[in-house]
Amino acid sequence: MMPKQTTDVDRLVGLRITALRKARGLSQTALGTAVGVTFQQVQKYEKGQNRVGAGRLREIARLLEVPVSAFFDEDNVAGAQEQAEVFGFLRANGAVDLLRAFAAIEDDQVRREVLAIVRSAARLGRKKDAALDA
Repeated sequence: MMPKQTTDVDRLVGLRITALRKARGLSQTALGTAVGVTFQQVQKYEKGQNRVGAGRLREIARLLEVPVSAFFDEDNVAGAQEQAEVFGFLRANGAVDLLRAFAAIEDDQVRREVLAIVRSAARLGRKKDAALDA
C-alpha cells in the first residue's frame, strides 16, 4: 500500500493556516501547543508536507476563530485563485504587521502617502534586482 501523498488542497490549507495564524499574532509554537503538536508539525502542515486531520483542523479553526470552511476553496474558481494569491501574500514576513499598521492609520491622505512610499520602495527593489541581473 502506497503512503498518502499531499495534494494542492493540503498546500492551500497550509497557506491559510499560516495567514490566519499570523493574523491572530500566534507563533507556530503557540498554535502547536494549543492543538497538541510540536511547532515542527505545524511547520509541516503550513508547508503542505503533512495533511491536517479533520479533528485537528477543526481545533485549529476554533483557536483561530474561523469556520473550517475558511481553509478550503470555494466553488468559484476565479475567486479561489484570487484568495490563494492573497493568502500567499500574507505569508511574506511582516505582511500581516504591515496591514495592521496600515489599517490603524485613520487619515486617508496619510494612507495614500504610505502606499506611495511602499510602491516606490517596491520599484526600487525591482530596479536593483534588474541591475544585478544585467
